[in-house]
Amino acid sequence: MTDSRPSRRLRQGRASLAISFFVQGAIFALLVTRIPALQDRYGISDGLLPLFLAAVPILAGVGSVATEHLVKRMRPGLVLRVVQPVVSLALLSAGSGTTVWQLAVALAVFGLTVGALDASMNMLGVSLQRAYGRSIMLGFHGAYSLGGITGASLAWAGAHWDLPLPTLYAPLVAILVPIALIAGRWYLDHQGAEPTEVVRDETTVSMRVLLPLCLVMAFAYIGDSTVSNWSAKYLEDVLHSSEQLATVPYNVYMVTTLLGRSFGDLGVRRFGAVAVVRAGALLAGGGFAVVAAAPGAWVGMAGFTLLGLGLCVLVPQTFAAAGRLFPGASDAAVARLNIFNYVGFLIGSPLVGALGGAWSYRAAMLVPMALVLVTIRYARSFSPVPAGYGDGHERPRTVDVG
Repeated sequence: MTDSRPSRRLRQGRASLAISFFVQGAIFALLVTRIPALQDRYGISDGLLPLFLAAVPILAGVGSVATEHLVKRMRPGLVLRVVQPVVSLALLSAGSGTTVWQLAVALAVFGLTVGALDASMNMLGVSLQRAYGRSIMLGFHGAYSLGGITGASLAWAGAHWDLPLPTLYAPLVAILVPIALIAGRWYLDHQGAEPTEVVRDETTVSMRVLLPLCLVMAFAYIGDSTVSNWSAKYLEDVLHSSEQLATVPYNVYMVTTLLGRSFGDLGVRRFGAVAVVRAGALLAGGGFAVVAAAPGAWVGMAGFTLLGLGLCVLVPQTFAAAGRLFPGASDAAVARLNIFNYVGFLIGSPLVGALGGAWSYRAAMLVPMALVLVTIRYARSFSPVPAGYGDGHERPRTVDVG
């Protein structure tokens, strides 16, 4: 009887990558939760702030595209080891400058490198899942959620004690950067290839086949950005909660996201990715419906709880499905798919804001609900790929995007 347990090297690779996801979740949360403090530090007007915020995901998309070509010459693990400290230092620079141009440069560097970081992390995750032979992607994204909760909590403490941004960021970056660098020693590329080996893609990625997954990714991040940008305002202005209570939904959302991702891999192993994606889309759609119809704040928070449990499975499974569709070109597929992370982020918040202002915020919640439910139509793209697929042949049943 053969031992099916993963090797020690694989387990080390998995743990080290989870640490990287955790660090990035914390760093990103430390940026987005302290945007008001950055605005005050640099004296940025409300009219100019959206331009700064939009530039980050746009440049992140550029960084993701560049990474697709970069990994043809070097391992994704090496890319990740280089860019993760740069992302952390860019956060510190953003919080330590004194003039607007310094903030612009810091956010530009942050955007470009975070795109490369997101792409390379998920490339490694996809190849490790293939080596394990079972679903582990949700666990990596669970580590990201845990990092986000940690970073948001530290940011809250900094705001509570009125710490200047350099005082808050400097010690945290001094801790997180060495942790990431040490963990990077055990990254594994391409199903456990030797550290000196560069594995190049041998097939091309068909955007026609990848398109359903791109749409699912965009829809998921439209839903996610709706929660992160509008949940507090929705509870306070529409459901008439207190200002203090209005800060709770996003924290609840993050916690339920962590819980869903912690146990989601078990669901995928037992019921399959298609069933989990369909269930997640239904839960998320139901969550938006509850939020839109909520008579009060507590029911609204129940809706945001459902949203966290539903949306949390979609993004990790989308990356995993891309790896299955193009096993010979998974790095390129992940890099292209990752762009739609930022597309959804860019569309979601302005879309809900415009609809809420012109119509009503209750009705605006029905739009991300409808988009998330469309995911059910594309759930077939998450099914196991037939033998021989990914060698340049397309599978017709995954390309029905009309």
